[in-house]
This record gives sequence, C-alpha cells and structure tokens, in this order.
Amino acid sequence: MDSLPQPRDDLRGLKPYGAPQIDVPVRLNTNENPFAPSEAMAEAVGRAVADAARDLNRYPDREAEALRVDLADYLAEESGVRLPSDWIWPANGSNEVMMHIFGAFGGPGRLAMGFAPTYSMYEQYARETFTTYRTVSRGPNFELDAAMVMAAMIGGSPDIVILTSPNNPTGTAMPLDVITATCAMATGVVVVDEAYAEFRRPGTTSALALVEANPNLIVTRTMSKAFALAGARIGYAIARPEVIDALRIVRLPYHLSTVSQAVARVALAHRGELQAQVELLRSERDELVRWLRAAGLSAVDSDANFVLCGRFVDRHRAWQALLDRGVLVREVGPEGWLRVTVGTPEENAAFRAALAEVFALDGMMEPVEGSAG
Repeated sequence: MDSLPQPRDDLRGLKPYGAPQIDVPVRLNTNENPFAPSEAMAEAVGRAVADAARDLNRYPDREAEALRVDLADYLAEESGVRLPSDWIWPANGSNEVMMHIFGAFGGPGRLAMGFAPTYSMYEQYARETFTTYRTVSRGPNFELDAAMVMAAMIGGSPDIVILTSPNNPTGTAMPLDVITATCAMATGVVVVDEAYAEFRRPGTTSALALVEANPNLIVTRTMSKAFALAGARIGYAIARPEVIDALRIVRLPYHLSTVSQAVARVALAHRGELQAQVELLRSERDELVRWLRAAGLSAVDSDANFVLCGRFVDRHRAWQALLDRGVLVREVGPEGWLRVTVGTPEENAAFRAALAEVFALDGMMEPVEGSAG
C-alpha cells in the first residue's frame, strides 16, 4: 500500500485533547490536587496492589461490587445522601463515564446540549458517538438560571442536557432549582457533572439530593481531584438502576482493572486525611480570589479548586509572561481570561509574585470593562 490510511473525514485536521505538559516549578494548569498521597496511603496502596497482583491472571470484578459499596458509604458521609450501591457506576475516570452516557443516550440523530463556556471534552464525547452537540451561552457573569435553560431547550428536545456544577472553567455552582426544572422539562437524561463537588462552599448542596426524585438525572464525579488520584483514573456515575443498566450495556468488557479498583478503595479508606487537604485548598482558593480582586482583576466566585480571572488585554502574552517566570496556568474559556489551579500555599505565593511582576510590564495587564466578579 503506497499511501497511509486516512481517518474519518470529521477527524481530519483535528488535534488530540490535552493541556500543555511543561516541566516548570509551578504547574497550575490542569486542576490537579497539588498534594501527593501521604506515606501511609502510598504504603497502603502498595500493599493493596501487591495483593491484587496475586490474582492478575483472572479478569477483574466486572461490576466492581466492593468499590461501589465503598463509594455509597462515602457519598452518604460526604453529601448526606444514602443510595444503594447499584445506583453507582465506576469507570476509568469521569471521561469514560461520560462516554458511557453518550454511548447509551446519544448517537446518530440525537442531540446533546451544554452551556458555554464549559468543559471542552463534551464536544469530543459527542463527536465520537456521532451525537449532535449544541452549546448555549451563559449570562454575562457566567450565570445560568432556570429560565435560560428552559428557553434553550424549547424546540430542541435534547437527549442529553449537561449541567456542569461546579462549572469548568468558571468554577460556578448550579442552584438545585435549575437542575430540578431541567429534569422536569427534559425528555432525555440530565447530566450534572460534579467533578469538583468536594470543593464547593458551605451551603452549596450536591445534586445527589435530587437523584432519587428524578429518574432522568445522572450525577457524575471523579476521584482525580479531591482524592488526588488523577493518575489512577477513577470516576463514577450516580443514577437510578435502570439508567446504570444502560451504561453497563455500552461499557467494554472488564473495563475497570483489578488494580484500579484496589487503589480506589484504599483512597476511600483514607478519605479523612484527603478531606483535610480539600479544606486547605478551599481556604487558599478564597484567599486567591480576594487577592486577585484587590490587585484590580476580576475573579469569578469559585466552588472548585481553580479560579477564572481576567480580563487581560492579551491573555496569551500574560500566559507566556507567567510561564517565563516558572508558573504554568491555563488559557481556556472566554478571550481575556486565564484559569489558575489552586496549588499548595507555596505555589500560590509563587503565582501571586509572578503575576505582580507581570502587572508591571507596560500595557500588559490593564483590566478591561465587562469582567465578572
């Protein structure tokens, strides 16, 4: 064969998803938890993996029964919502969970709807499942209320409605009344992506409280952020068993490895120490928001482990100036804004110092009108 095989027409010219992976002293661009597992947790993971290794000649538990029980116990403790373990479905990160959702409820001739700016991967899930994807803009301060969602859905009859809470990249949480109204109007499934839910501020209730009363509601979560397990790839969905069964139909066989299940269960057993880190990150986030506003920028109130700040006259130049000073943040969302992950106290101090230097550069950092916060 003289020529290389060509991918599908709709994939030509596209680039793979991914944030820059640059080796710099301070990496604040991918919303990772900055704290590595403790020595005690790392040792426990090692023991669990060693035990799992003795059975690696066998396929994993394809239903992840023990992990689902542990997740149910955790959610009852974290959100005050006790649901049976068969209402929970784990997979390789919330990315695979979303692919299961799009595989089961999307497809040719079906429509998924999101509200921009939001997580860019939703479009890829739609593309890979041949689902039509449409976004509707949020308000000028990135808000989204029930009336806006209702208006967007009129005449569209989306099969999948995605309400991201807290939203990425804005960090804004979704009021429960918006979710309830959407579930009442939707003819398809409503997905509330709660990847950053553990970082929400006091008084912000999880959508888990609505799952039992709304049979078309799916809540998705991840262990990558609050549990510092980005490298382990564990995510999960919470929904009625009938919905979970639909996800099980489209999953690949034995999709979640024995090792992954073991690591996730160890992390859940160590949730006390991990939640203490979450509390510190919340405090650091709120202090960062105050500092950015005092410095003359806008910063969106965040219920996540990141802050969207702006507006910059030339955000790429600002991004590069920060990178030149050893700090990597993310160019994402509306033009003029940058997203910074909340790091350790030392990393956050380094970001503030670098940004203060960037402020001093001629014509670089003048805030412009129309920013939120």
